[in-house]
Amino acid sequence: MGPVEVVAVAPEAPSEATKPSMERISSERLRLLLCFMGVFVCYFYYGILQETITRGKYGEQQESFTYAKSLVFVQCIINAIFSKLIIQFLEKPSFERTPHWLYAVCSMSYLGAMVSSNSALQYVNYPTQVLGKSCKPIPVMVLGVLLGRKRYPFTKYLCVLLIVLGVALFMYKPKKGIGSADDHIFGFGEALLLVSLTLDGLTGVAQDHMRANFQTGSNQMMLNINVWSSLFLGIGVLCTGELWEFLNFTERHPNILYKILLFSLTSALGQSFIFMTVVYFGPLTCSIITTTRKFFTILGSVLIFGNPISSLQWVGTVFVFLGLGLDAKYGKATKKNHH
Repeated sequence: MGPVEVVAVAPEAPSEATKPSMERISSERLRLLLCFMGVFVCYFYYGILQETITRGKYGEQQESFTYAKSLVFVQCIINAIFSKLIIQFLEKPSFERTPHWLYAVCSMSYLGAMVSSNSALQYVNYPTQVLGKSCKPIPVMVLGVLLGRKRYPFTKYLCVLLIVLGVALFMYKPKKGIGSADDHIFGFGEALLLVSLTLDGLTGVAQDHMRANFQTGSNQMMLNINVWSSLFLGIGVLCTGELWEFLNFTERHPNILYKILLFSLTSALGQSFIFMTVVYFGPLTCSIITTTRKFFTILGSVLIFGNPISSLQWVGTVFVFLGLGLDAKYGKATKKNHH
């Protein structure tokens, strides 16, 4: 009877011990699903509003909205206010240990990446720009390894490459006409894309450094980066005079203010999910979600408006879902061995 009792008791101890671990894994999966759905829903509506604002025609003279920096400036201000309200009313008071210079550097690299990417469109065609920016998870991973000394499982590399390739194939639309002007291998536009990708990677490394060394909260990160971004963009739109042109435009067409407010609020809510993803799962996972979000937004637009999908885009669709499926099956399980 003694040996039988030992055998009966032995399995119970590890069973009880594994309960907190199983609950923690389940909680992490729910949080990841919440982050993904939050980013997707917010930025899906965000994309619709962005297209409505920037491509719409206003007034009898059919004016176009051309004040991109001012629009981003308003976004950053709303994002900062939104995160401040969350910290004030929903979070417990905590001591902020992250140095402000780190927030400033992170916001500069983020804004530099945006400016470089937008400027590249003056020199390269849209497919080239998309192909370049779709590779965003790669510099995040490479610079994370070189500067942040992070280690990722080999399956993670394969999954990221599949997702990037799938998004690039889906968004790529070759021109049917002859464009000899674009027949070059590497020029100033490609250099700007390389700068943008590098700055994207540096932003990811800076965010990961905050998370690892200062335990920076998601809303604190969102607040401070947007405050610094508002400061830098505010100086930019004042020096260029764009801010006054933007205010004159809204005075002529006051109905756009409601759209801009909704646009900024969806951006703020979406950014809160993005920063939550960075804090809990790291910048690489955030890059994967934001990259595939672009894919799902376009796929949803195709399904809703009945736009045809080419065979190349179907191949991209398969690659993206294959990458996501393999990452869900093998990527996270392998990553735990590196903790």
